[in-house]
Amino acid sequence: MKDLIIVVPDGDIDISSITGSFQILHWANDYWQKMGHRPVIRLRLAGVETELKLNFGFFSIHPLSINEIDKADLLIIPSLSSDYDAVIRKNKELTTWIREQYKGGAEIASVCTGTFLLAATGLLDGKSCSTHWDAAGILQQQFPKIQVHTEILTTAGRGIYTNGGGFSFLNMALFLVEKFFDRQTAILCSKMFQIDIDRTSQSPFAIFQVQKNHGDEMVSQAQTFIEENLSEKISFEELASKLATSRRNFDRRFTKATGNTPVEYLQRVKVEVAKSALEKGRKTIFEVMSEVGYSDDKAFREVFKKITGVSPFDYRAKYNKEEVSG
Repeated sequence: MKDLIIVVPDGDIDISSITGSFQILHWANDYWQKMGHRPVIRLRLAGVETELKLNFGFFSIHPLSINEIDKADLLIIPSLSSDYDAVIRKNKELTTWIREQYKGGAEIASVCTGTFLLAATGLLDGKSCSTHWDAAGILQQQFPKIQVHTEILTTAGRGIYTNGGGFSFLNMALFLVEKFFDRQTAILCSKMFQIDIDRTSQSPFAIFQVQKNHGDEMVSQAQTFIEENLSEKISFEELASKLATSRRNFDRRFTKATGNTPVEYLQRVKVEVAKSALEKGRKTIFEVMSEVGYSDDKAFREVFKKITGVSPFDYRAKYNKEEVSG
């Protein structure tokens, strides 16, 4: 029987990622036994503190002490609050314990922003991971040795699993059910809890976060120019010249300040404007495409799908109120 431990850090954490993961895995184990099999997992909660009050004191959790856990087979790290540094500072003993458990053979699964605590162990250095798209920039900046890929919903490698944000912990739970039980049980869980088992990306939900607090005035001017001229064909050679710098220096400073090359930034801003238009208005995809400066339908569709993971048509069908109600 595999020993699965949901780690409970001290601090402001997302209780739903704990209770939701527990409920799905517990249900799968219970179902498995009803089908005549022996239990596959033993599911417990453990932390440094044995009582934690969450959500302004409305809920309390009573995990076991990590000192009572000899050897785990899998550790599940829940989602953290937005004050990631504070949680990491308060949980140095826990991060050390997680690292030692991994060295002893335990696998680790983090959900949403639990990736911050996992990254603090050093176990993600040189590896790929996912997290909530809204926290990806902060995670990458704080832990430059890791590779953040929020377009991927779940990453897996060398016994470490990470996944995207919000309630995508449900998809991680299904992933673990399939891992420890079988595909059929995972499908049944997806039906019972009404979870889309085939979702592999969080890109359709992402909102491009424009980075403007970098302090580079030249880059700020370039960003403003790009945003005000989306329908025009922009030459970055000419823009660099207007800003009295070389194209090479322009590209270097722009990428350092925003985290995107000028071309990537232009594409992402265009797609964000297009997404808004597709969500709210009655304009055709061709009209939206033209308004953000694309004349080639194929090029627009390719860039849109690369960034969002879906076609403009599918995006409009999913998020446009009139499309949905019609």
